Amino acid sequence: MTAVVRILLRRVALLVPLLLGIVLFVFLVMRFSDVDPASAFFQGASPTPGQLHEFRERNGLLDPLPVRYVHFVGDLLHGDLGTSALTRAPVADQITTALPLTLQLTFLGLGIAVVLALAGGVTAAVHRDRLPDQLVRVVSLVGVAAPGFWLALLMIQYLAVDRGWFPTGGYVNPADSLTGWLRTMALPAFALSLPVAAQLTRIVRTSVVEELDRDYVRTAIGSGLPPRVVVGRNVLRNALVNPLTVLGLRVGYLLGGAVVIETIFSLPGMGKLMIDAVQNGDPAVVQGVVLTTATGFVVVNLVIDILHLLVNPRLRAA
Repeated sequence: MTAVVRILLRRVALLVPLLLGIVLFVFLVMRFSDVDPASAFFQGASPTPGQLHEFRERNGLLDPLPVRYVHFVGDLLHGDLGTSALTRAPVADQITTALPLTLQLTFLGLGIAVVLALAGGVTAAVHRDRLPDQLVRVVSLVGVAAPGFWLALLMIQYLAVDRGWFPTGGYVNPADSLTGWLRTMALPAFALSLPVAAQLTRIVRTSVVEELDRDYVRTAIGSGLPPRVVVGRNVLRNALVNPLTVLGLRVGYLLGGAVVIETIFSLPGMGKLMIDAVQNGDPAVVQGVVLTTATGFVVVNLVIDILHLLVNPRLRAA
């Protein structure tokens, strides 16, 4: 257990320079972009050069770049992501409102992807080179090639518009109606998850096939253990290492894909907040959304590292 704790502490320690690097990158990109925070603050008005200068001086925009970065990091440590130029509201408040929906969509899509990948990958591996395997491989190949936004548009047309089984967009809070929440989130979650599920299915199949060819599996089955017990208790756990690695990387796709999916389904999450901020020239909101998304991706990969330690005893031993 001490070794596991030591590994986790080392992983957490590595997050500090990584997060500082992310903050520095976002800071530099936003500072060297064409968007002027002073002009964005006065958008829709005709400020005088004196008003622009006063705004820049009051907000530290005339300070040297290293000084501005130190102030920027200090504000982040206090939870201050700036103020929206459009609404004059704190960016942190807007993100606090939008983030829960994006997390719901992301983790619902992640859950769907994992269930579909495990079911399809294990089925294909157990029935290797037979009809179920061929069907799963063809379907997963189509799923990998199909973009999420295209799937979203098809679902809206055939399942929402033509048949009326689901709403075409909008959001219902689960606290108000769990059924309404499921109906509004079903299509976005499936559209977001299917490309990830298709890729994971192929990786799960390959990993399970490799495990099924190992000597311990043949010995266990030969000793009289039912194949489903061997697969469920030993093979699947050993085969999860590679899919977990890919899953950690694909969480970034889920977070990024949520931007497009939320826009298509009119969901008031981080994606829509980001699109609106870009269209309206609101640099503080864009900056806040990017930092929050990048931090979420780093934290999720830390969780994946922890899961690696749980399912892979060889990694703990090393």
